[in-house]
Amino acid sequence: MPDTTSGSTPADQATTDLATELQRAVARIYRRVRSEMPASQLGGTQLSVLTHLVKHGSQTLRALSDRERVTPPAMNQTVNALQAIDLVTRRPDPSDGRKVLVTATERGAELVAEGRRVKHVWLNARLEQLTDAERQSLIEAARLFNEMADS
Repeated sequence: MPDTTSGSTPADQATTDLATELQRAVARIYRRVRSEMPASQLGGTQLSVLTHLVKHGSQTLRALSDRERVTPPAMNQTVNALQAIDLVTRRPDPSDGRKVLVTATERGAELVAEGRRVKHVWLNARLEQLTDAERQSLIEAARLFNEMADS
């Protein structure tokens, strides 16, 4: 008999259980892939910012803090840490001298490229061990995860 005192239904509990399992699985695969990367000494936000700068070019601190959903002072600390190890530089924004643009250095771009290469080697090796049906399931799961992330 369902527990009516908690106000949740078996369907609610199944959804909660699924959410818990998905969060756990995503966190574990994220940590496992990150452990393979040469940039694993970077924090999650640092790596995310550096990767974004390499992919999209120079950004203001405000744009980076908005993207990462952190405060500008927190982003300033992140950028300071990346700058201290020569992965990013700062320069005045030519369109607004009050702003600063953050740019990945060549060393930062190389670190991201090497990390991407190592990550793909590791992940490809794991995917090759799966059946076609399992890979198809992951394709659908990735599509759904992306839809959820975009909502």
